[in-house]
Amino acid sequence: MITKFALSDYINQALAGAVYDKLEDGTFSGRIPACKGVIAFASSLRECEDELRSTLEDWLLVGLKMKHPIPVIDGINLNKEPQREPVGAV
Repeated sequence: MITKFALSDYINQALAGAVYDKLEDGTFSGRIPACKGVIAFASSLRECEDELRSTLEDWLLVGLKMKHPIPVIDGINLNKEPQREPVGAV
């Protein structure tokens, strides 16, 4: 897989592995098993999907800032240090 937009691709692949459940009270829960602690609850499935995306984004931002290990999903490894190319004469 060629990763063009690493963060966007990571989020999309993580959400593709999401698991949703309809609860007894008619609301929904969603979680991403590969990303420990990423869970959301909402009154509709669509709202739950949106909330789960938001939770994942926040989880990633905090994890990257705090240098927590981020699980590799579909070959996308966000733990790698960015490669910087030398700046040539402009």
